Amino acid sequence: MHLAQGLANPCRHCLELIEEGDNKLILSYMPFDSKQAYAETGPIFLHQKQCHRYNSDKLPDWFAFLDPAIIRGYDDNDWMIYETGAVTPGSELEKECVKIFHNKDVKYIHIRSKFNCFQCKVEMA
Repeated sequence: MHLAQGLANPCRHCLELIEEGDNKLILSYMPFDSKQAYAETGPIFLHQKQCHRYNSDKLPDWFAFLDPAIIRGYDDNDWMIYETGAVTPGSELEKECVKIFHNKDVKYIHIRSKFNCFQCKVEMA
């Protein structure tokens, strides 16, 4: 358990920012079902207290402040599709995700912070 410091403490479960001074958990996370060449493992934060799982067709408003964000498209075998990778301002994420989904091989997108911390998986509605 750690105390959240500053503003960059996103909870991976609810996608809300953990308030400064609140307790948070820091865990190692691999957002894939199995290990393979593109199955990166990295840190994520979680509220120590119970929170509700994020479920929306919109990205959280604070994603606009990811500066920059890293986005990558993956196929149905969890392989990265190289031409979909981009470093983009958070304010452009939704537009970039739509553009990536124009590639018929893309099944989902990962959004990461500039520090390569996994933020979320975006799937086509």
